[in-house]
Amino acid sequence: MPYAKRPDATLYYEVHGDGPALVFAHGAGGNTLIWWQQVPHFARGRRVVTFDHRGFGRSTCAPADFHAREFAGDLRAILDAAGIERAALVCQSMGGWTGLRSALEFPERVACLVLSGTPGGVFTPKVFEAFARIGRIAAGEGIRGAPALAPDFPAREPALAHLYDQISARNPGLPPAALATLAQARVEPAELAGYAIPTLMISGAHDQLFPPEVLKEAAAQIPGCRLASVSSSGHSPYFEDAPRFNRIVAEFLAEVGG
Repeated sequence: MPYAKRPDATLYYEVHGDGPALVFAHGAGGNTLIWWQQVPHFARGRRVVTFDHRGFGRSTCAPADFHAREFAGDLRAILDAAGIERAALVCQSMGGWTGLRSALEFPERVACLVLSGTPGGVFTPKVFEAFARIGRIAAGEGIRGAPALAPDFPAREPALAHLYDQISARNPGLPPAALATLAQARVEPAELAGYAIPTLMISGAHDQLFPPEVLKEAAAQIPGCRLASVSSSGHSPYFEDAPRFNRIVAEFLAEVGG
């Protein structure tokens, strides 16, 4: 099992398939396992990389060393360890902080970026409101469970909802306050001047955490960012409607040459 090393963290990652590199960055309810519907689909023609963010899954760091500002450096270490010069990035929720910051700090290594259910660190008035609401949910329910899915998803797909919780339970269990570091790792408007990475933002029509109107406002701050919606999904379209999500991502990659 491969690991990438940083001074304050050990990062677990996996590589599947061959071809142009495609990296998936999970959200706060996930880890490498959460991409079980994407890896076999995309690994047929791509070199697919999944990894556990620090403090999640099989990646370790001291609680004091968990901070979202380290995410981009972690990804660069994983790319280096895997021998990947350039990759397309697909990032869910918390993983958006990894993807957009990476595109800003080392754009030569990012072919394109997909942000799913995430403003990626861009803060607007609507994002601030949503983030405050997420903080209240995290304090009451933790960072996994029903809020990450459409309200009716557990009734429609009880087995998948159960699987989501089981995968999430594989995480060591960071305190909800860990998510507060996302607010301290913002992308400032000035940083986006001259931004030229092809970017797509995907929203779930029934997202309880970052509703479509929130993501639309955030996307407007990212030069050239496109929008796509999954009408059947909540916060996790990659999990709730994988065929639709995979098709949207594949079409975007084909169009922009990711």
